[in-house]
Amino acid sequence: MKTNNKIHRINIVTLGCSKNIVDTEVLGAQLKDAGIEIVYDSNENNERTVIINTCGFVNDAKEESINTILQYVGEKIAGRIDQLYVMGCLVERFKKDLKNEIPEVDQYFGVNNINEILQSLQVDYKVNLLGERLLSTPVHYAYLKISEGCNRRCSFCAIPSIRGKHISEPIVKLVLEAKKLAAKGVKELNLIAQDLTYYGKDIDKTYHIDKLLNDLEEIEGIEWIRLHYAFPSDFPLELLDIMAKSEKICKYLDIPFQHISDKILKSMRRGISKAKTIQLIETIRNKVPGIALRTTLMTGFPGETAKEFAELNRFVEEQKFERLGIFTYSEEEGTYAAKAFEDNVSQKIKEGRAKQIIEKQSQISLDHNLKKVGTTLKTLIDRIEGEYFIGRTEFDSPDVDNEVLIPNSEKLNIGQFFQIKIIKASEYELYGTNEIA
Repeated sequence: MKTNNKIHRINIVTLGCSKNIVDTEVLGAQLKDAGIEIVYDSNENNERTVIINTCGFVNDAKEESINTILQYVGEKIAGRIDQLYVMGCLVERFKKDLKNEIPEVDQYFGVNNINEILQSLQVDYKVNLLGERLLSTPVHYAYLKISEGCNRRCSFCAIPSIRGKHISEPIVKLVLEAKKLAAKGVKELNLIAQDLTYYGKDIDKTYHIDKLLNDLEEIEGIEWIRLHYAFPSDFPLELLDIMAKSEKICKYLDIPFQHISDKILKSMRRGISKAKTIQLIETIRNKVPGIALRTTLMTGFPGETAKEFAELNRFVEEQKFERLGIFTYSEEEGTYAAKAFEDNVSQKIKEGRAKQIIEKQSQISLDHNLKKVGTTLKTLIDRIEGEYFIGRTEFDSPDVDNEVLIPNSEKLNIGQFFQIKIIKASEYELYGTNEIA
């Protein structure tokens, strides 16, 4: 194995969700402090050491992770890289199998094993780097992981077995991290967790998301705070009052409902009924007028017949969510659903049902966007792509939601806010011009 003074440059490839992005950035900061140059997701083949941070949540993600590992194993066999390390959720679940099936990897590490990775690279962990991250996102936005793990027991989800029980990060630590991010130029904080609204309840059985938000709002330089992965059951309604009056918290909430049929919700062990779900949506929209709701739904859960799917389809049509993602059920080893239910919906039917929802949501999204034509929206410019500046409004999260396209002939700056007048709309894009230009 190479010693640390021979490792000059490491490529870290990150797969999966934004929580993995944060883990990668923490690792990156430690390695950079040791004098190692870090690149993210590089395709240049100039790095002799590669670390892959994997996802192991659903079948598609597992396949992507395995294919990526095999790709770099090929690079190692061909002599283009010397060392290959694999970390993250896939390893946490299947470390023994991976070591047996893909022995060419130098070492495997599960989640929360940064110390062990550093030791393997002969790098000392620096406690004084607490809260430091080497950003892989554009410098004007970042993710802030406020907790780790999950105490929910949704029958289809393997996350609790991978990430463990819910552990809230102390407010003082999060505020320190957020201040350091703001000092780097971050203007938008995207709060993430396995269960955002459970924050603090593991400490004294009381929700503390309100206290955290109050402290984050005081940080100079932060203009947008966005909330991801709220859980619908036992939702803390006081959060809505804070959102309604705040000038920094985006009128945006990511809250995965998964399904609406009482039969399926019960089998999923979601802890909420159809009636309470609809009541919650009405309450959210009444208390925070103009809010954009993003939800995630699942098709093909065991026992989902045409009747339950029709119910889900009507739910989408009636609620007209501003943003919606969908995935098909995959049987996950070790989950309650895998043990208790037969995976009795064919993949063809699962995918066909998902396609119907996507088509319906496409029209709903277009209707929402057309209503914005003629309005002026505060827009954060993310990048230039071809003939356009690409930006987002407060109603859109990075990478997954709608974007605003402005001709690159206009005088805009990446990472800055502008008042953009919307002149045209499509299903998932708005087209605009700088109102002040």
